Amino acid sequence: MTSDPLGVAVIGAGMVGRAHAAGYRSATTVFDPGLPAVDLVAVADVNEQFAADTARRFGFRRAETSWQAIAEAPDVDVVSVAVANHLHRPVVEGLLAAGKHVLCEKPFAPSIEDAEAMVAAARAAGREAAVGFTFRRSPAISAIREQVEAGMIGRPLHFNGHYWCDYGCDPKAPMSWRYKGGPGSGALADIGSHLVDLAEFLCGPITSVRAATLATFITERALPLGTAMGHAAAELSDVREEVENEDLVTFTIGFASGAVGTLSASRAAYGLPNSLGFELFTESGAATFDLARAGEFRFVDGTAPAATAGYRQVLVGPQHPYLTKGLAMDFPGVNYGQNDLFVYQARAFLDQVAGLDRLPRCPSFEHGLRNMKILAAVVESARAGGADVAVDEPVP
Repeated sequence: MTSDPLGVAVIGAGMVGRAHAAGYRSATTVFDPGLPAVDLVAVADVNEQFAADTARRFGFRRAETSWQAIAEAPDVDVVSVAVANHLHRPVVEGLLAAGKHVLCEKPFAPSIEDAEAMVAAARAAGREAAVGFTFRRSPAISAIREQVEAGMIGRPLHFNGHYWCDYGCDPKAPMSWRYKGGPGSGALADIGSHLVDLAEFLCGPITSVRAATLATFITERALPLGTAMGHAAAELSDVREEVENEDLVTFTIGFASGAVGTLSASRAAYGLPNSLGFELFTESGAATFDLARAGEFRFVDGTAPAATAGYRQVLVGPQHPYLTKGLAMDFPGVNYGQNDLFVYQARAFLDQVAGLDRLPRCPSFEHGLRNMKILAAVVESARAGGADVAVDEPVP
């Protein structure tokens, strides 16, 4: 366990990079004392303006324009990688070789080959290395998981999950890296990776994928004249390029427990900017969650008398994970949102680096590789007309 100050940097100053920067800024304000001092050192982005603005907004000392500057910085110990997916491998390998602890955004890598190389690099470096599946930090989702793991509602039977967004609805939205990379690198990798992770988080290992369908509705987009931030609109050029990946994916999964799942992810769900939700049905109960109502979940079991049986609203409070000392007002009904999950994730990763391990550990690089293998199985099923595709053994 270290008591030395931890120097922190974020590579990538776009939408999710800002979330990581904000998470580190607030990480020392939540949960128990004992974390070493956290020094907000630098934000790096090839767009100098983005880097400078994010550093200023969230209290980092300096801005850089290359990831190499972060790798070479002696005052940086912990780094979040929040850049385009195809850049993950060179950045992560360079940081690990420089002795940094690395928290890499999902999807973990652009290919299984890249993911395997990143796992090998982390093992060789002997540093903390984790993947940012932030929804594991949701108090409501974690509360449902506790009920399942304690056996309070029996084993899971059916998980029906969706992650529906509308950032790809507008044909005038600019071309970006999100629309490049081939089948499986679109809605499946971008948001479906979260959904797959939650399915395993709640129901255990996925062993097969079947009935997969990939669909692309907008087949070409115009290049922006300047640099676009996240999903933001931008002035367009006259140059158009082909969209290489999917707007929508649907598929069915089988779990080692015998449970089944039905999943769909879309970036073309009109009117739904960020709609994550699921229904979980078990042997003797059920639970539902909707990200639009993040501070509650619905739950039913066999404990109520017949006259009042049925789903009940459960407001998240101090008796649930992450709420006690996780909010300034840690009181039932005083809500939290998705941005808070980045705070909890940052604190958990800093605890790992410091050797405290008081919070559940962030998913390992090995878990990121496994997630990639499940996504690859979805693509294989789609290419084979929906055929059943087996998934490798889970991470021990």
